[in-house]
Amino acid sequence: MKIHGAVLRKAAKPQPYAQSRPLEIEEFDLAPPGPREVLVKIMAASLCHSDLSTINGDRRRQVPMVLGHEAAGVVVDTGPGVSDLRAGDHVVLVFSPSCGECAACKEGLPQRCEPGQQANGAGTLLGGAIRLSQHGQLVYHHVGCSAFATHAVVNRGSLVKVDDALPFAHAALFGCGVLTGVGAALNTAKVFPGASVAVVGLGGVGFNAMFGAQAAGASQVIAVDLHDDKLELAKTFGATATVNASDPDAIAKVKALTNGGVDFGLEMAGSVHAMELAYRLTRRGGTTVTAGLPHPDARWQLQHVNLTAEERTVKGSYMGSCCPPRDMPRYIEMFRRGALPVDRLMSDTLTLDRINEGFDALASGHTVRQVILFD
Repeated sequence: MKIHGAVLRKAAKPQPYAQSRPLEIEEFDLAPPGPREVLVKIMAASLCHSDLSTINGDRRRQVPMVLGHEAAGVVVDTGPGVSDLRAGDHVVLVFSPSCGECAACKEGLPQRCEPGQQANGAGTLLGGAIRLSQHGQLVYHHVGCSAFATHAVVNRGSLVKVDDALPFAHAALFGCGVLTGVGAALNTAKVFPGASVAVVGLGGVGFNAMFGAQAAGASQVIAVDLHDDKLELAKTFGATATVNASDPDAIAKVKALTNGGVDFGLEMAGSVHAMELAYRLTRRGGTTVTAGLPHPDARWQLQHVNLTAEERTVKGSYMGSCCPPRDMPRYIEMFRRGALPVDRLMSDTLTLDRINEGFDALASGHTVRQVILFD
């Protein structure tokens, strides 16, 4: 079938993207779903820093590639071997496909699925297939999703069925930002009631980490960011204090607020500076968690003696250490109860032809989540 989507042919084009146009809206051929694959009509797709890091060259991917991964849509057709989804079902796309057979998947850790990560690295679907093409030339899939398009073929392990009553614009946010941020607080850090938490970096993932910490019962949730407008937004979401990361006294201020440092420092910005700040905000015996994805060449220098003498814990969090079929329904229910106000993170809605303009806004740091609506 013929579809339209946003393709990246060359990374690291200069800003503003509205002028350099790293993403072009073009027509593609999309092959029917193969075994364990599903054809989805995309209804909403969010702009995420993981997409931006591919556009600016921080995350190296094969090109040409149709980008997009945080999305929701409707099942149109299923391939052989898919018996638990049918046409008309509402689904959320997940950027880390699960094979269900490897050791990690069998342990309930699908975010560590080795075949899934290999497929994502190769720009294919799980199993190695590529269903996108243009003029007979293959076009790569972005983390098994390629959701900046009118339709996508994805592996069954990249989908979670959701309630039809959930608006698509809200459902899309759960596929990456909510899983990653809320999961980092609840699953990876395991924030406990009464804990003190600092969230460094207030993008969509960072705000969701804030929500997760609050839902866990943290008594102090301190928001840290470079942008005062985001710090003001954090106050409306119930942050107990805010600190500008550029303040030379930022560390001293957080330590004064928390009697020596926070129990949990959550780095959500994807920069070495943010990671260093999150670590230094964390108290002796505390835990620093990072969900950031900086450039692969970035290195964070850890003082070995400090890690030992202060009995620190440093943990990475990928996809919020989530099992999507288990955690996504739980987070959606928390959203419905008002515990995770993720709908308030929507900064704007866009049409697909405004996607480059949207990434300019995201790169500026002054927006949280913009959602492309397709229908």
